[in-house]
Amino acid sequence: MMFLRTTKNTKYKKYLNASGLMAALFSLSLSAAEQKTSPITLEEQGNFAAGGTVVKSDGVFDGKKLFDAQGQTLHGDHAAVSYQIPVKARQYPMVFLHGAGQSALTWGTTPDGREGFQTRYLRQGYGVYLVDQPRRGRAGQSTVPAELTAATNDQLWFNMFRLGQWPSLFNKVQFSEDPAALEQFFRQMTPNTGPFDEQLIGDAMAAVFQRSGPGLLITHSQGGGPGWWTAIKTELVRGIVSYEPGSGFVFPEGEVPEPMQSGTGALAATAISMQDFKKLTRIPIVIYYGDNIPTEPSANPGQDNWRVRLKMAQLWVDKINQHGGKAKVVHLPAVGIYGYTHFPFSDLNGEQVALQLDQWLAENKLDRIN
Repeated sequence: MMFLRTTKNTKYKKYLNASGLMAALFSLSLSAAEQKTSPITLEEQGNFAAGGTVVKSDGVFDGKKLFDAQGQTLHGDHAAVSYQIPVKARQYPMVFLHGAGQSALTWGTTPDGREGFQTRYLRQGYGVYLVDQPRRGRAGQSTVPAELTAATNDQLWFNMFRLGQWPSLFNKVQFSEDPAALEQFFRQMTPNTGPFDEQLIGDAMAAVFQRSGPGLLITHSQGGGPGWWTAIKTELVRGIVSYEPGSGFVFPEGEVPEPMQSGTGALAATAISMQDFKKLTRIPIVIYYGDNIPTEPSANPGQDNWRVRLKMAQLWVDKINQHGGKAKVVHLPAVGIYGYTHFPFSDLNGEQVALQLDQWLAENKLDRIN
């Protein structure tokens, strides 16, 4: 059974039945195995935790009462990081931060089985650091409790991430029609294990850069806001690449735009000091957005919320440049490349997005070889 796209509201009937799924998975494994790529030689690889806090219960620990919390500690709220450094690495490594509902898997193998940005840029000679933000994925140890629910929301993400309007893909969108790709896509989702906290994530990301050294920050979606804070909290960020930031835009006090209404609610910016804002003007910044973002209010909330996010991003870039910075928004259809979802770096034509990034890195002299 094929995973169909249509402009005539064709539905997925008996989506992922047992025989269809097995056939699709077999096809997916063959396509991945048939990729012919050269070996990668690494100088170093590993993993570590960065940032975080420690909380302690009152009292004195008694080794004979192991299940009594008195005097015991909890280490949590850190980022979990895996890294790979190639032989003869370029000057600046890439530090990757995922978006909402995601983990470092965002940057790995694409849902349809191709090499993702992690491996592509490792092949290009960049060290890569893949981060699970505090209270997400491998960094799930939170110091603040949260209720986890088993919500049935796959279709919400399908629409919000602009694959299409469930159950149909957008016409000409560059997401695989293989049912196994959608299966893999849905299984990338992972919940928050504690409240989302931009400042906490920014602190942890600054600690990541203390380990990586000066480098490039690559963010996606909800990671955009913590990304700006990372550059405010540490001078080790040499440039920011942000794919479809959806929230967390910061403006100088007294220069904050009015909240923007959309089908999913209001998008509001945050006021910060001019001193902090100016820190964002010292590095180059580029923001990319994909297709199927309306210019006028839309009845489809999965699209309409991106209408205001794109507008806010342009206002933000204008404000950065007004204060002496070097930032730009690239709306990919406007530069002649089409079909992108909310995950342009892992779409079928993701190589075109990578080439856009390559050019930006070269223009800003961020691709130097040591």
